[in-house]
Amino acid sequence: MDHFLKPNDNPVSFFEHLKKRGLMQDHTPGLEEYLKSCHASGKVPRAYIGFDPSAESLQVGNLMQAMMLRRAQLHGVQPVVLLGGATGLIGDPSGKKEERNLLDKNLAHGNLEKQKAQLAKLIDFAPGKFSGIFVNNYDWFKDFRFLDFLRDVGKHLTVNYMIAKDSVKIRMETGISYAEFGYMLVQGYDFLHLFEHQDCAIQMGGSDQWGNVTTGLELIRRKHGKEAHALSTPLLTDSAGNKLGKTEKGAIYLDPAITSPFKFYQFWLGQPDADAPKLLRFLTLLQDEYIEDLEKKMLTDPASRSAQKVLAHELTRLVHGEAAALASENASRVLFSKDPKVLDSLSAQGLELMAQEVPSTKLNADCGILDLLVLTKLCASKGEAKRHLKSGAVTMNREKVADENLQVTPASFGQHKVILLGVGKANLHLVLKA
Repeated sequence: MDHFLKPNDNPVSFFEHLKKRGLMQDHTPGLEEYLKSCHASGKVPRAYIGFDPSAESLQVGNLMQAMMLRRAQLHGVQPVVLLGGATGLIGDPSGKKEERNLLDKNLAHGNLEKQKAQLAKLIDFAPGKFSGIFVNNYDWFKDFRFLDFLRDVGKHLTVNYMIAKDSVKIRMETGISYAEFGYMLVQGYDFLHLFEHQDCAIQMGGSDQWGNVTTGLELIRRKHGKEAHALSTPLLTDSAGNKLGKTEKGAIYLDPAITSPFKFYQFWLGQPDADAPKLLRFLTLLQDEYIEDLEKKMLTDPASRSAQKVLAHELTRLVHGEAAALASENASRVLFSKDPKVLDSLSAQGLELMAQEVPSTKLNADCGILDLLVLTKLCASKGEAKRHLKSGAVTMNREKVADENLQVTPASFGQHKVILLGVGKANLHLVLKA
């Protein structure tokens, strides 16, 4: 059964969908009426979100905004993806306690191209009525002369207006450079430019961007005497209020070379019950009714972790593809299942994913279990290995091993592709047949 949102061409449904999902933090008063007027006249409204190339890959936090554009697309709004080739060279001061280091132009361009490829997987750019549009603000800023910018943009906003913004206010004591102070003008001009040249009258972003977004509204109002529209989403946080995607080992990225699909899958699988339903609503394109069913099942059978399993599979599928999602699912089942038979279900891609996450060793010759435990560094010495064997902590393919004279040979693999050697539940090592 198809549990995904069905596309429609009524932009008013986008407003209603965001409200129902809890994805609307703030919005301009006339937004719903604007969408209704577009629907009545047959006009396709356009909405944009900007992405600055501050890193070589998008992170989990960016996923929510990318999916906002895809949601818009499914509800009769054409998405415009603004790549910050210019704004990325300055850096947004919002939420930052100190000055950013300026990016090298070549590095920023390289980051932008990588992010563009990631966004192309999440938003539909195939030709059509609601096809996604890529724009790069470097294209209109590269030849913008400084004096012209001050006259055409700076003239319309007062310093009083700018220092009242939270992004500037919190930095007034510690100091803010003129470059970062002017960031809101640059982002505000993006909205003005898209309003004038792309007929784009809606900007979207996280709630921490509201100050920058409203600057664009003010520029449009002062220069053209017209109303544009905006909406912000809640920040993607866990139930404790912490930004999601920031872990002790670093951020969770969409680039598989930085955060492997298996680790990406595990991140979502490990979400607590308190957060899983909200994340399904915020990040996936699953229907409301299906999410509600998962929520009910989670309450009646929390051990099944049904909501987390769907969340992990769906987001890994969106970012890395169905094959990677299935392989990650398989690898996870093998690593954490107590049933040795699940090893038989491990695909070649699943094995590759496991080998990235779990230390592995190729077995080139027969090896005694004591030597193997030391070789794989699961034990520091044969003496320690003997103690673990006696206590029943050593397992091969989830089955306990007690015989310290056991020889591990090619025959020990049986029908399995690997031997999953373990000391306790958490210390695992893959032994591969040479």
